[in-house]
Amino acid sequence: MRKNKEMNKEINKEKRKYDKGQIFIKVMAGILALLMVIATGASFIYALLG
Repeated sequence: MRKNKEMNKEINKEKRKYDKGQIFIKVMAGILALLMVIATGASFIYALLG
């Protein structure tokens, strides 16, 4: 029983701990996705006006 509680505590600590690299990758992916949407919109507007 005691081992089970200790394992649960370790799992909870691992869930709370975030890897800085993983957060950086997610933020960068969001920025790149936003840039793609903006570029697509700008290209569409340019095609309509041109």
